[in-house]
Amino acid sequence: MAEDGNSLRRRRECGKCRRRFTTYERVEGPVLLVIKRDGRREAFDREKIRQGILKACLKRPVSIDLMAEMTDDVEREILRRESPEVTSKFVGKAVLRRLRKVDKVAWMRFASIHMEFEQLEDFEKAIEKASE
Repeated sequence: MAEDGNSLRRRRECGKCRRRFTTYERVEGPVLLVIKRDGRREAFDREKIRQGILKACLKRPVSIDLMAEMTDDVEREILRRESPEVTSKFVGKAVLRRLRKVDKVAWMRFASIHMEFEQLEDFEKAIEKASE
């Protein structure tokens, strides 16, 4: 078992070049749907969370390992819910809670997209909230 307890870690070797590498295997769970703001439903995609965190943390002093850990934490939180559906708002807030603890600039970047900032005042309010 891998450290996260949700995947199996395997060491493998290429038959041609004899190089060793690690693979991680995850058990596919039940289908989870994300309800978007416009009411559409789409399958939960862990990669979207990972990409959002990566973009928010771009050129910030946040390690890849920490970003992966945040992605894992958000996914676990969502899967712990008993409902087969989750709102995109819930997913965004879960990411924001973790980013706020790690890097305020990354938090602001993600918040500006997730909360759909349109005016300078929106940023000012968010900065005040981040300073609390």
